Amino acid sequence: MNAPVPITDSLSVGGGKPLLLIAGPCVIESEAHCLALSEKIKSTADEHGFPLVFKASFDKANRTSVRSYRGPGLDKGLEILARVRRETGLPVLSDIHEPAQAAPAAEVLDVIQIPAFLCRQTDLLLAAAATGRTLNIKKGQFLAPGDAAPIIEKVRSAGTSRLLLTERGTSFGYNNLVVDLRSLPILRSFGVPIVFDATHSVQLPGGQGERSGGQPEFIEPLARAATAVGIDALFLEVHDDPSRALSDASSALPLDCLGSLLKKVRAVDAAIRESS
Repeated sequence: MNAPVPITDSLSVGGGKPLLLIAGPCVIESEAHCLALSEKIKSTADEHGFPLVFKASFDKANRTSVRSYRGPGLDKGLEILARVRRETGLPVLSDIHEPAQAAPAAEVLDVIQIPAFLCRQTDLLLAAAATGRTLNIKKGQFLAPGDAAPIIEKVRSAGTSRLLLTERGTSFGYNNLVVDLRSLPILRSFGVPIVFDATHSVQLPGGQGERSGGQPEFIEPLARAATAVGIDALFLEVHDDPSRALSDASSALPLDCLGSLLKKVRAVDAAIRESS
């Protein structure tokens, strides 16, 4: 069993610790929306016994169209996430896209995320690792699971072992992703806690021309399946009204479906732990 990785002084993931939930909107839409949604997700996570890291991006630099909403930017976005952290007590996660963003992000974030498209960018990885914060690296949808090993080596070369690795589906022809559940034990063999992103895994990249499509009806079955195979954390993009979400609207989990999904995932997780 892999050693647990600390998120905060009182929360760790992996190593047999309780299944962690990483959840929130794709992008920060407003301060009020972030605060309200974080409280609602926290209430649902608490009800079903999931420790929670709240996630929201301050910048979506990889949007399909130049006209798409990207977020409030680094300074305002970190200010909002700092308020979420302060008022809810939740750890917070967001992604960076340039090495220069690592140090200011580390002043606020508990987890710095490396986007899938940037997972091989050495300077970005090393700058993030140098902060000492826990990193969540999303395995690129263009990579085989075994190709994640050199990425982990890069981060460890910078002197940190505070690393999570996320599976988020693999490119399958044009405008489609497929989840190969074999990737989860392969990734776990590298000695790091494994996260499954059940919402990005149902994306149809670029499937709607200027934006990505999605198949949200498969979020729950994939989440249950990944939990049965074995994960340390479940990643979900959650929105109170996906039809009005400013990013990834087609693959977000509706807030009112979160409790039902967590209840089923909890049952699967409990059964696997009992049989181990």
